[in-house]
Amino acid sequence: MAKRWYVVHAYSGFEKHVMRTLRERVALNDLEEKFGEILVPTEEVVEMRDGKKRKSERKFYPGYVLVQMEMDDGTWHLVKNTPRVLGFIGGTKDKPAPITEREAEAILRRVESGADKPKPKTLFEPGEIVRVTEGPFADFNGVVEEVDYDKSRVKVAVLIFGRSTPVELEFGQVEKD
Repeated sequence: MAKRWYVVHAYSGFEKHVMRTLRERVALNDLEEKFGEILVPTEEVVEMRDGKKRKSERKFYPGYVLVQMEMDDGTWHLVKNTPRVLGFIGGTKDKPAPITEREAEAILRRVESGADKPKPKTLFEPGEIVRVTEGPFADFNGVVEEVDYDKSRVKVAVLIFGRSTPVELEFGQVEKD
C-alpha cells in the first residue's frame, strides 16, 4: 500500500510537540515502514526588532501537522490516540481522507522555498497607510504604492509640504499604522 499525506488537527501551539511525540510512538511500535515524513509546515520570516533583523519561524497552517502514512486500523489508532491530537481533517471521523498529491506537493514546495528565501513577517498592501519609523522621513505617515518582496522594499507616497512625494524604503523602516 502506498503512503499518502494526511492532515492531523493538533492543539494550537503544540504542533511541534505532536510531531515529536508521533515520531517517538512510531519508533516505539516498530511502524517505521508504514510512516513517511511527519512535519509542521513552517516558513522562515524576517522581522526588524531593536534595529536588527531577526529570523523566526511562522507556521502557515497553525494547529495542523502533516503525516505521510499508510492508513490502517493500527496506524489510525496510533495517531488518533497521541496526546494533544484532536483528529484527522477530511473524510469521516472513522475513515479520514488523504489530501491530494498536488496539495501535498504545493505545501512541500512552500516549505522548501521558505527555507531558501525568508519572507518578511509583516506583509504590506498597496493603498494601506504606514508610518515611517527611521530615516529622514521618520514619523511621517504615507500610503503604500508598490511592494517589492524580492528586494524587501516598499514605495510609499509621503506628504511633504502638502505634496505627495514617492519615497522608496526598506521594510524595516516602516510599520503598519
